Formats: sequence, C-alpha cells, structure tokens
Amino acid sequence: MRTFILLVAAALLASCKPVPQPPAQANAEVVLTYASPYPPGHPFSKADIDWMRHVEQASGGRIAFRPYWSGALLSSDMSMVEIRHGLADIGLITPIYSRGGAHLLRAQSGFYGGVKSLQDQVAVYDCLAGQFPQFGKELEGLHVLAVQGGNFPGVLTRDRPVRSLADLKGLRLRAQSDAIDVLRELGADPVNMPMGEVYSALAKGVIDGVVAPADTIKSLHFAEVARHFTALHFSRGAYPARAMSDAAWRRLPPDLQALMTQSKPVWEGALARQILKAEKDGVAYASGHGVEMLALPPADQRRFAALYNIFALRQAKGLSAYGIDGVPVLTEAQRLIAGGEIRCPAGISGVSK
Repeated sequence: MRTFILLVAAALLASCKPVPQPPAQANAEVVLTYASPYPPGHPFSKADIDWMRHVEQASGGRIAFRPYWSGALLSSDMSMVEIRHGLADIGLITPIYSRGGAHLLRAQSGFYGGVKSLQDQVAVYDCLAGQFPQFGKELEGLHVLAVQGGNFPGVLTRDRPVRSLADLKGLRLRAQSDAIDVLRELGADPVNMPMGEVYSALAKGVIDGVVAPADTIKSLHFAEVARHFTALHFSRGAYPARAMSDAAWRRLPPDLQALMTQSKPVWEGALARQILKAEKDGVAYASGHGVEMLALPPADQRRFAALYNIFALRQAKGLSAYGIDGVPVLTEAQRLIAGGEIRCPAGISGVSK
C-alpha cells in the first residue's frame, strides 16, 4: 500500500513539472498562442503555419507560436468573444457564424454579387472596412491580421442531385447567412450551422446537403457522406478571419506590432494559394470517389444571380433593425466590383482594422 501511495505521489509531482518548451519558444521574447477549430492538415491550417513560420523568421526569433488545433481552445460560433477574452492570443474567427454583435460583418459577405476572384473579395472588404466605422465597432477588442476570401460555393447533396433550381425544393441545406433567404425563396429549407458540424449532420441525414465549395469534397471528407455536387455559383464575399486580442497586441513592442501589420498580405497570400489548390484537389478527388459533378443550366444561374442580389438589398435594409445603415455598404461594394480593378476611394487605405 505504501509503495502504491509513493507511486501516486511521484506521478502527481511529475505532472506539476513544466512541460519542456521547443527551443524556438524557450528562446523567444514573446510566445503567442494560436487557436483554430481545424486540424493542422486542413488547407486553412497549412496557410496559418506558413504565416507563423514567416513571422518567426522575420522577427529574428523574437516571436514564437504555440498552436492549438482541432477546436482544442476555440469554437466556431463564439470565436470572436473567445479571442477578445484571451482564450488564445490569436485565432481563426468566423463572424459569419457569430451569435451576436457582428450583424454587418455577417450581412456584408452577401453584398459581393458579380465578384470574380479571391483577391477581389479581399480588396473589396478592405475598402469597405476603411470607409464604414461599423466594421471597426463590431471588431472592437480585436486586431485583424488576415481577411479571407474563398472558393465560390456550390451545392453538395447526399442522395438527391440538383440539376436545376427546381430541384432545390424541399432540400434541407446548411448554408451561410447571405444565402438563406434566396434558398428559402426557391423552396429549400436552409439552416445555418458551423462547418465543423456538417459532416455529422450529413452522415445522420439531419440535412440533405450543404452549400460549400468543391474543396470540401476532400478537405472535409464530404465525399464520404454526399454524392452530388452542383456548381451553383454563390458570389460570396470576404470576412475578417484571423485576429489577435487587443490585450495580446498591447504586450508587443511597437516594432513587433508593425511586423504583424506588415505580415497581413503574407497570411492572405498563403490562404489564397491553399484555398485555390484545395479546390483543384477537391474536383480531382471527386472523380475517383463517386461524387457526381453537375452544371446548372445557364438560364437558371442567371436567375439565381438576380435573386441573390435582390435579397442582398433586403438584407442590407434589414440591418436598420440594429441601427445600421447597410444600403450604402452594399452600394459601395457593387460600385467597386463593377469598376473591374478594385480601387478604394481617395483617402481610404484599404487596410482593415
């Protein structure tokens, strides 16, 4: 019995010892925690790792990172609050899933009708964030380190292929907030949920499908639970996707704050490369794993695009319920996109908060 007690005591003492740090962390002036709901092999996480390596090298080893993956620290729907309150110093934020306090950030992602590329998505967002103070109000307590665009979503379904808009009727689809109204108009039953919950919901038949880009066929293993992908083009926008808490920001000396700001294009470039590569990989993966790739008739796509813009205006007007004038934001987004090359108005830096 005495031996057993001694062994338990030794184990408890051992558990109290500090965990040895990697050399980069042990020698760094500042060690920052980073949190993401995605595993380290996901395309988003690969871009995150590229950025962390860049910052560690550019800082001369003064900054090091301690990452936490797969939702170990951070959730999808409360990530903005969790970062604000220091659950992690830096993290992947998803205002499009936020339960409150990000009304314009959620809605504006549907104001990008006609946008052509990831780079344009990010450029339009930065121009809007530089012009409209409400963006900064909703991001209070956070410093945005990267804005993320994305591959244009289609519709991925379990067992009912979507060959026309009429086939959407009756389907229960997970969709981002900007797409919910137009899908409902077309007879679908859209629901909003974090992407991390979709695989299980598809597998159990809780939902019939998901509005998502083709990269998820492989990156989120949706080929295991869905069989049809329709290239129904949703003109999604960009949103602030990586942020640092104000408290962690203030711990940095001015030169390291400047390095973080200057590294924003590095992170956004890494995200764009990984996202585009993931889409190609997803399409290639589909052909060998039983996922049927479908095209929508051009007339249906034109009708869908027109409806999407109609509901974008309704959503912009609906922001008045929260004391937000969303129509000028929509108008400016459409003006920027219609101009071809995205150029912010004079005096606007095009760099988000």
